[in-house]
Amino acid sequence: MSEMAMSFAALAGFVVGALAVLFYRNQIEAPKRVVMEDGTQTGSALPQGVASVLAVLPSSAVVLDAHDKVLRASSAARAFGLVKGDRLMAAELLALARQVRRDGEIRESEIDVAGHKFGQETTNFAVRVAPLGSHGQVLVLAEDQTERRRVEAVRRDFVANVSHELKTPVGAMSLLAETIQDAADDPEAVGRFAGRMQLEAARLNYLIQDLITLSRIQGAEPIPTPGQVSIDESIHDAIDHCNTKAVAKDITLVSGGTEGLRIWGDDELLVTALRNLIDNAVAYSPEHTRVVVSVRPAGDSVEISVSDQGIGIPEEALERIFERFFRVDAARSRATGGTGLGLAIVKHVAAAHAGEVSVWSKEGSGSTFTLRLPAFGGTAVAVPPSIPLETAQ
Repeated sequence: MSEMAMSFAALAGFVVGALAVLFYRNQIEAPKRVVMEDGTQTGSALPQGVASVLAVLPSSAVVLDAHDKVLRASSAARAFGLVKGDRLMAAELLALARQVRRDGEIRESEIDVAGHKFGQETTNFAVRVAPLGSHGQVLVLAEDQTERRRVEAVRRDFVANVSHELKTPVGAMSLLAETIQDAADDPEAVGRFAGRMQLEAARLNYLIQDLITLSRIQGAEPIPTPGQVSIDESIHDAIDHCNTKAVAKDITLVSGGTEGLRIWGDDELLVTALRNLIDNAVAYSPEHTRVVVSVRPAGDSVEISVSDQGIGIPEEALERIFERFFRVDAARSRATGGTGLGLAIVKHVAAAHAGEVSVWSKEGSGSTFTLRLPAFGGTAVAVPPSIPLETAQ
């Protein structure tokens, strides 16, 4: 059982015990009719203090009378659609309540409830149902754990993906080492396989570095030592880093736009984000094309765009393009040495700077990724740049 589930069980146990004390302390002897918010009459009156306890609970809480009518329901229970009027809408919860009423035993379970609004996904609840008093009242506590389940699924996928990505270069290096050992008398073969080993080692190094960078920024923690960051210098450094790959494909890297703009943040992280965007643009662009990095002020923000004339991204993949290890074309990505983490890093760098990243793309027409970051001083004002933007090849 996870820590969150254990915490819910402990809280539920405490609430059940507290409410049981209130019921017995108030000595409920006979059912009383009460008027619901919608004017209907149902159930037994709640002892003094029970309503106050239920009102402060963060989870969904419902008290049923002996006839399965709702005596009290928290706002969360109604918001999730578990209760409507004086009825408990979830059939599984109603069945659990009846079992508890029959044998007096506390029951715990997990249920999935369909969304009560159009387009709403299924909600998963951890539930605890317990008897209250001596006249058939039942308490139902339900904790929404949909987000926790999603996070756990993401964590499992992340571990599985990391394991797979690490396994590929490590396995390749192991096979190449065995091959080199068997070909010890063939210097040409040894040289060729040693070169392949270097490529796999480089891929492994890139993956580890990207994992380190991602782990550093994905915790939504504030940048430890923020300062003024020159956009011109960051673009210059990123282009310089990517220039060798661009030259190998005869791709021209061009920078332009408004000079002298600055943001408040971390220059190393910004260079990392820009490098990943430019690397992607070069990797997925045909030879003899251009990749353009442009800058412009946008009110209280600075927009940095990286545009290419590449293969583009299918529309159905745009929503997932910033997910870790997601690849539109896995075979091509591995052929270009991509780790599948570059755009995830860009997204987290933007978030760390209280900014955002967006993408426009059309298959066969290229893509444009745009970083929108808060300007230094609250307004995008150009100052004399220390390093002019320039065209690099």
